[in-house]
Amino acid sequence: MKLTVIGTGNARLLPVYGCHCIACERARTTPEYARGKTSAYISYQGGNLLIDANAEDLLRRFPAGSIDSIVLTHYHMDHVQSLFDLRWGLNLSIPVFGPDDPDGCDDLFKHSGILDFKAARQPFEHFYWRDIRITPMPLIHSKPCLGYVFEYRGKRIAYLTDTVDLPEEVKQWFEGNSVDLMLLDCSFSPVDRSAGEQPRNHNDVILAKSLKEECRPKKMGLIHIGHDLESWAMANPQAFDDDFFLVSDGQEFNF
Repeated sequence: MKLTVIGTGNARLLPVYGCHCIACERARTTPEYARGKTSAYISYQGGNLLIDANAEDLLRRFPAGSIDSIVLTHYHMDHVQSLFDLRWGLNLSIPVFGPDDPDGCDDLFKHSGILDFKAARQPFEHFYWRDIRITPMPLIHSKPCLGYVFEYRGKRIAYLTDTVDLPEEVKQWFEGNSVDLMLLDCSFSPVDRSAGEQPRNHNDVILAKSLKEECRPKKMGLIHIGHDLESWAMANPQAFDDDFFLVSDGQEFNF
């Protein structure tokens, strides 16, 4: 089983249009530091399971027949936008699993095309894709949102975007189920809590570190990264190490 991260940025991308911060300028001059919208896929036994569908090149990246199924974290546009092109394909049927959100996004449910939307996934009720066990995790966001834990031969990867903090029942689940790698939403540099500020809809780096201590994954990689966090990370490299790091677009994790 291999998980490949397609994009690691938030909805603004990196570089941000019109921004001249150090992170955005670096991303313009050195494309390897650019970040697309956060999504990923798992490849196993010749099939691909997409985790969200927002890559601008999704139809070219995954030729017809190469997408086995799709799991969606939520129905915000920046996580499902490529479905609006994918749905108009022909001679295919692609199962799509997601959270219980009757509104979905725009008219995806009404005009689903080749997308076969399945019954909503329920938190903690596992299901399978091939030999891989998938456990949905409820997240804290402005729209119904699920993270997923993928388990294969005793190894577990947690993919948790978009969220600010985690529900107590999710933290308790991780206390009883060790995770080899947790990919966690972290959009912001440290928020000034002394001024009464709190991160909204997405984690800041302080909250991410706290969740690493509470959930105790062996490694934590940060995704859904904003340009302010990137700039802060450039100025504070000592805050990161091999077990707590910023994930890069295209990075692969083999299990």
